Amino acid sequence: MAERRKELVLISSEGEEYHATWPSMKISKLIAEMVDDEDGESFQETECIPLPNVKSADLSRTIEFCSHYEVDPQPLQDSDLSRLVQPWYFHFIDRVSNDEIFQLTMAANYLHIQPLLDLCFAKIASGIKGKTPEEIRANLGIEVDFSQEEEAKIRMENSWAD
Repeated sequence: MAERRKELVLISSEGEEYHATWPSMKISKLIAEMVDDEDGESFQETECIPLPNVKSADLSRTIEFCSHYEVDPQPLQDSDLSRLVQPWYFHFIDRVSNDEIFQLTMAANYLHIQPLLDLCFAKIASGIKGKTPEEIRANLGIEVDFSQEEEAKIRMENSWAD
């Protein structure tokens, strides 16, 4: 008979409960510290963990990532995002919009899940690699708050970086 996996009930900032197993979530340093034992032996059969800084959508994605990572722990492989990551990780992160990537990055950082943080950063980096500042601003929705004169002065002062 298979051994029962200890279950965590993770509670999002909106109060929604998400179920995850201890083995899949132990890559989160925050959760590991809350559980207080790397083998998960210090908590009961089900442990409720409030995560007030993680929204429901991000918690759901985080659990999905961690569950897959438990089985296949090598998301980053190359410099082109489609070649950099294995297919599952590429499809996982590719469907995340620019607005959502920021929230998912914040959730991964708060939960101390370095592989997910690395994957988020890889998506962000691949989205700006080889692009002009104007293309990057448009892609990330960044408004220029410099006048044309201020921007020209900054470009002149930093012409060494071109």
